[in-house]
Amino acid sequence: MQNTPTTTLGYALFATRWLQAPLYFGLVAAQGVYVYKFFRELWTLILMCVSGHATETYVMLAVLKLVDVVMIANLLIMVIVGGYETFVSRIGLQGHRDQPEWLSHVNSNVLKVKLATAIVGISSVHLLQMFVDVHHTSRHALMWGTVIHMAFIASAAILAYMSGPMAAQSDRGHADRGHADRAAAGHPPVVHPQPGQETPAVTLPHPRRPEPGPEPVPVSEPDADAEARIRAAGFPARKLLEDFDQQHPRGFDRETVARLGKADFVAARHNVVFVGPTGTGKTHLAVALGVRACQAGHRVLFATAAEWAARLSDARAAGRLDAELAALDEHPLLIVDEIGYTPFDAATAGLFFQLVAHRYERGSLIVTSDRPLGRWDEVFGGASAPAMADRLAHHADVVRLDGESYRTRRPTSAWAD
Repeated sequence: MQNTPTTTLGYALFATRWLQAPLYFGLVAAQGVYVYKFFRELWTLILMCVSGHATETYVMLAVLKLVDVVMIANLLIMVIVGGYETFVSRIGLQGHRDQPEWLSHVNSNVLKVKLATAIVGISSVHLLQMFVDVHHTSRHALMWGTVIHMAFIASAAILAYMSGPMAAQSDRGHADRGHADRAAAGHPPVVHPQPGQETPAVTLPHPRRPEPGPEPVPVSEPDADAEARIRAAGFPARKLLEDFDQQHPRGFDRETVARLGKADFVAARHNVVFVGPTGTGKTHLAVALGVRACQAGHRVLFATAAEWAARLSDARAAGRLDAELAALDEHPLLIVDEIGYTPFDAATAGLFFQLVAHRYERGSLIVTSDRPLGRWDEVFGGASAPAMADRLAHHADVVRLDGESYRTRRPTSAWAD
């Protein structure tokens, strides 16, 4: 049991982070100052050009000043939004169409590297201004400007180099805490093997549950960690986006699939639904996105709809359904394959609804089905299907694949020939 005075003191100290909030709003005021400076410089440039007093050098220097102001304003935005998100409070932008790509995985290391690279860009503009106006710049100023710029570059490179080991250590720390939580909940830990070892022991959906194996030495290499996550995901086979035959389906949204291949949807807690007839590549794409998510540092768990039904039914029978759903939160991405091939009774449909409702805006789901969401009442019955589809589709990319089965196409074509 935690010591109450100690806990209260800790909460009080943690609450002092709100003292930083006025600082960020002060930076917002500074942003306004730069907006004023930008338009004042722009107005001066326009007047000089209209009056005919603007030389080519003057125009170039004036444009560089504008670029400089914009880059500093961008730096301020990163500090304001990223700093507030990292050190004060979460900003609830999930699902917002203008959410910055970098905000979904911002942390202190990422923020420092981005700030360093922004400073290098600003320094580059300043140095370019000096070289453009070289006739009015002393050699002493040029030399020190170049030295300072190189120092900025070296600092950014060192920060970028150091952020790699720090991020890897942070990932291992999160994984260790996840293992401790699983042990507390009565689940076996996920083991990360060395290259060349057999698939590690991991709690997988029924019936694919591997036997426990020896615990290896932890691996620190990023590639080995990704390989361990791929093995632990329970994929039926390794599929890659690069191996997908894009000429086979008669139609599907290639741009959306390419965008999903960046795995940003996992950090944003969005869902993906692949819909199409049998053999059009739904499982291939689902596994390929799962592999990309593993390579991006996310833990993934794959199972068919029937296997998920068995897993959740067993948990409910053992009286630990809530604990099972909470344990699944350790995996930012769950893949449910082959919805629609087997109808479920009302009790099992209720379990799937609990899974989708629990993951709503908390974790990502990839679902493959042979029928659109509007026909899921044929699989789950009329009571829970609409509510389930509504939550699943709220933050989701729905990709439709049309065409004949890839498995039967070639034998049929060969026989016809």
